[in-house]
Amino acid sequence: MPVALTPSPLQAKSISRPELSVEVKTIDPLTSSSEWDKLVSTHPDATIFHSAAWAKVLNRTYGHQPFYLHISNAAGLAGLIPLMEIRSAITGRRGICLPFSDACPPLVFNVNGSDVAHEEIMRVARERKWKYFELRGGDEMMPTSAFPAETFYGHSLSLAPPLEDLWHRFSSSVRRGIRKAVKSGLKIQITADRDSILQFFKLHAKTRRRHGLPPQPLAFFLSIYEEMIKAGHGFVVLARKESRVVSAAVFFKLGRNALYKFGASDHAFQDLRGNNLTMWEGIKCLAQGGCHRLHLGRTSVDNDGLRHFKMGWGTTEEKLNYFIYDLATGGWRKESRGGLRFQHKIFGNLPLSVNRLAGALVYPHLD
Repeated sequence: MPVALTPSPLQAKSISRPELSVEVKTIDPLTSSSEWDKLVSTHPDATIFHSAAWAKVLNRTYGHQPFYLHISNAAGLAGLIPLMEIRSAITGRRGICLPFSDACPPLVFNVNGSDVAHEEIMRVARERKWKYFELRGGDEMMPTSAFPAETFYGHSLSLAPPLEDLWHRFSSSVRRGIRKAVKSGLKIQITADRDSILQFFKLHAKTRRRHGLPPQPLAFFLSIYEEMIKAGHGFVVLARKESRVVSAAVFFKLGRNALYKFGASDHAFQDLRGNNLTMWEGIKCLAQGGCHRLHLGRTSVDNDGLRHFKMGWGTTEEKLNYFIYDLATGGWRKESRGGLRFQHKIFGNLPLSVNRLAGALVYPHLD
């Protein structure tokens, strides 16, 4: 298992620019988690991806090195920028804000924060000799010269209305699915124990192979349990038919913002609509726990089935743009970074154990 990397000299720097009234320092979220999280919690758009817990998951699983920037100016706190460096002999060295995160734009606190944030990201990128850096989301803070290299759909649901009102906002097919799952005798368990993550992973590995993809390594989900779920930042919803788990979902939360991050199901029991029930039970748990907003993660623009499923919950749809600045060309890319492209037929036909091994081998090189 990868271990935390020794902080580079950059992480010990505090840069002051009196002529611009700007000061930049780095905070290591691995050793100063409470300091970082306290600052993050003051921004209304902060999500679990901005947290120190998520940084620890990525570092613990893949060994990615954090470069988390704290920027202040005359007006006070100007920006918080979580960056991680991915180093790979296959895919090269680059900086991402943040890898394996649906959306994690820099948190900007005042009008001058955006300009300073871009300058500092560029400085780190040059010092670290990155091929490129990538920002996921944050259209409003991007310079006019930037255009997205990749676009996804994002869907969010307000949890503020009473549950009865939420129910009536769902599409008729979603409500029918929930009723069918209940009538089918599915039993729900909402838990934060380690066994629930193991149960989820079994379904996750099967689901990924069915879609022609390798699963993220088991170490990733065990890190999620240790750093996030165990610390109260999430839970697992399991739907059982008698003793068999037929559907599962993983939810994260930070403050009043929540995220539906992972879902998986047993294809043999698809007709029982377990996915509908696990989502509904997760929504109820979050709403009753004081969360005001649930994001359902990113969706590829060509995945009509998943998009339709998420829209059926009465969500608001948005475009989620990723921006990539190429240091070699000195400009914003007009297309995605490329990298490894999975051959769906190959992965879909591999034995489950081999497909799991493939995931453990390739994911450290991805983001």
